[in-house]
Amino acid sequence: MSSVVATNPSAAGAETLQRSIDWKGAFWVASGVPALVLFSIGGIAGTTGNIAFLIWTCSMLMGLIQSFTYAEIAGLFPNKSGGASIYGAAAWVRYSKIVAPLSVWCNWIAWTPVLSLGCSIAAAYILNALAPVPALESGAVQDWLATNGAALTVPDAEKAAAAVAALTPSIRTWTLFNHNLGPVGFSLNAAFFIGALLMLLVFAIQHRGILGTASVQKWIGLCVIVPMAIVGVVPLLTGRVDWANFSPLVPLAEPYVAVPGSWNVTGWTLALGGMFIAAWSTYAFETAICYTREFRNPETDTFKAIFYSGLLCLALFVLVPFTFQGVLGLEGMLATPIVDGSGVAAAMADMVGGGAFLQGLLVMVLILALLLSIMTAMAGSSRTLYQGSVDGWLPRYLDHVNHHGAPTRAMWTDLIFNLFILAIACADATSFFFILSVSNCGYIIFNFLNLNSGWIHRIDLAGRARPFKAPTWLLALGTVFAYVNAVFLGAGAKIWNPVALWAGLFTAFLIVPVFLFRHYVQDKGRFPEEAIEDLEMDREQRRAGVLPYLTLAAGVITVLVANWVFDF
Repeated sequence: MSSVVATNPSAAGAETLQRSIDWKGAFWVASGVPALVLFSIGGIAGTTGNIAFLIWTCSMLMGLIQSFTYAEIAGLFPNKSGGASIYGAAAWVRYSKIVAPLSVWCNWIAWTPVLSLGCSIAAAYILNALAPVPALESGAVQDWLATNGAALTVPDAEKAAAAVAALTPSIRTWTLFNHNLGPVGFSLNAAFFIGALLMLLVFAIQHRGILGTASVQKWIGLCVIVPMAIVGVVPLLTGRVDWANFSPLVPLAEPYVAVPGSWNVTGWTLALGGMFIAAWSTYAFETAICYTREFRNPETDTFKAIFYSGLLCLALFVLVPFTFQGVLGLEGMLATPIVDGSGVAAAMADMVGGGAFLQGLLVMVLILALLLSIMTAMAGSSRTLYQGSVDGWLPRYLDHVNHHGAPTRAMWTDLIFNLFILAIACADATSFFFILSVSNCGYIIFNFLNLNSGWIHRIDLAGRARPFKAPTWLLALGTVFAYVNAVFLGAGAKIWNPVALWAGLFTAFLIVPVFLFRHYVQDKGRFPEEAIEDLEMDREQRRAGVLPYLTLAAGVITVLVANWVFDF
């Protein structure tokens, strides 16, 4: 690698990220992660059945163990923002210019859709509250059938469906424009416009910088964490959890059909599909180390931020799915409003009992929870874009920050990209889970690269100071989990869409032309001086030899073999 460097125009500018928070600030910014359970709790229940709570528990424990590797590599780079992908890229860049930006890019495509997916769910909750679809047993449906039912010469089930359709508010079916885009739909409907307004609200809050964001999220976080804990605990205390809903402890025979299966190839494939999509939520508290460059004391704050965020997520990701399944049971979890996510908030509100006012209040709190997760995602993903630009992976225009220390150009990029994704997510449940699964393909790739970066850094930067050093056995276990995650990717992605894996890999490798443009057109084949100094590129430390290349080859083989072996 060339030792000639290019200067970074923004590095000498007056504006930069500001050291304005401690670990508690990052904890509150990351407190939006538990709300990610709302994104896929219905989908995982619909594809795995009675083992759904076990999927969430195992996935969360894996995420907690993996976080120790991320805490160690984050401590190596106290002047870097953008999270684990940036710290992991520092290990891979000595061995491949292409693999390093792949880590950064995959982290971004994993995190940024939280904005659009979260806004689509929040919009569905708002529409359900303001313009609900009438229930089959409601008085309005019965009155309509009494008046119009005799004129219909169709079965009773079709008469009921006709009644519901006739009484459904027109705003639920209105769309300005819709179209098909390959395996997904595209719709500018009411949910899209509501979601877009929510996204703009989050952008306005983020514009104030990380200190202002943390201050706002602290209070929203308190309003969200407590009710989610209530959802997880109250049904246990009131005896609403039916222990029979956890047996038999086997996967479904097929997705979305309430028939228990067995631990055969189909059952294992469905279980791996659940583990695949759960990882997108349960691993996500690693975002707490996105703000290392903004910590007042990064040497101590980095580990505390990710550790305490992990404990919070462990509690909520285990409790909420457990009581959710215990109350609803298999039939309840396979109901359409649960599977597509639109009825999850109402179901959780019903779980704690109380009257209509209390249930309505809890639904509003869960909407706040989604907004909190969206704020978490925009804060983390925009800093990944910013630091990727500073380090020479992504186009230069992304390295700008405003006078509050907010990476506004990266935030605008997030916003515009997610308005397009929002239109897809709002089309239907199939489109929603396609976006989620493609996004998670990037997340699994990022995790694979970064879990392996831990041992690469141990070899190449053996003498560098480590404010936190993970126990070697945890680092080794994280490396094993890198390959377990590769199995999830190969076997599980196709559960959510037949082309999800290939679409995810295609999306991941879009970084190649982007990086080639930045590196060879904008920077003339040279990395910025700041990146070379911080990442120690100039030292040519490649003590790991061929091991990183063998690791990549083994990862690709693992994905392909898992995709071939597991089917349903």
